[in-house]
Amino acid sequence: MNRIEKTLAALKADRRAALIPFITTGDPDTATTLALMHAMVASGADVIELGVPFSDPMADGPVIQLANERALKHHTSLHDVFEVVRQFREADQSTGVVIMGYLNPIEVMGYEIFVAAAKAAGVDGMITVDLPPEEAVTLTALLDEANILPIYLLTPTTSDARAQLILDQCKGYVYYVSLKGVTGSNQLDIHDVSQKLAHMRSMTDLPIAVGFGISNADTAAQVAAVADGVVVGSMLVNRINELSGQPTGTITADIGARIAEMRDAMDHAIKTH
Repeated sequence: MNRIEKTLAALKADRRAALIPFITTGDPDTATTLALMHAMVASGADVIELGVPFSDPMADGPVIQLANERALKHHTSLHDVFEVVRQFREADQSTGVVIMGYLNPIEVMGYEIFVAAAKAAGVDGMITVDLPPEEAVTLTALLDEANILPIYLLTPTTSDARAQLILDQCKGYVYYVSLKGVTGSNQLDIHDVSQKLAHMRSMTDLPIAVGFGISNADTAAQVAAVADGVVVGSMLVNRINELSGQPTGTITADIGARIAEMRDAMDHAIKTH
């Protein structure tokens, strides 16, 4: 089994939801990204999503768009993302790492080189936001050979027919976008999310992680009660930017405390599914 699959299976057995934080690689720099990864795991993160900086992150709102711009000013590349994961693996061989980004940098690198580098670094999963499943056959085959899980997004407006097509190709977990719009949106409706997840569970046995609109421990706990995983990104990325210029230890302590608060709230949530 893949690291992500092992982790999610263990959490399911304990009736706990996975805490999956997202940060942008290279914001404010790669050394801080690496330190943050370790700090988040120590504070209760189960899987980490690492954003690959890209010039046109169309699914993301202003917070993560600006993080991409800051990382690109430091010339953070896909190679740098792999190097951060490789260094992370020197001390952590158990936490799942998903890299999340867009197709263009992968196309430029070439599918075979990309997958080989990802495997060598210790990547466990891949979310390519703008790659539809119909066009992912070649890349997915290479990912399968490398035991890297192709993870897909589903949205509130995804039709049942299309959702089934996506779910049939998705592995590890499915990422349910809880809101219409981009990352950093708000006004998450837990009742609506719960109904959507119940319907999705009739279509797949995959764990379902919910992201977009989760900005505090209370919301994370509400989502943990109905979902298999909670993805939090914009709040962390925004806080990292607010702490820009502070010592790395200050940044990691602050983010670690926020992760720990979410972990505690999620663990006290009463499962309703």
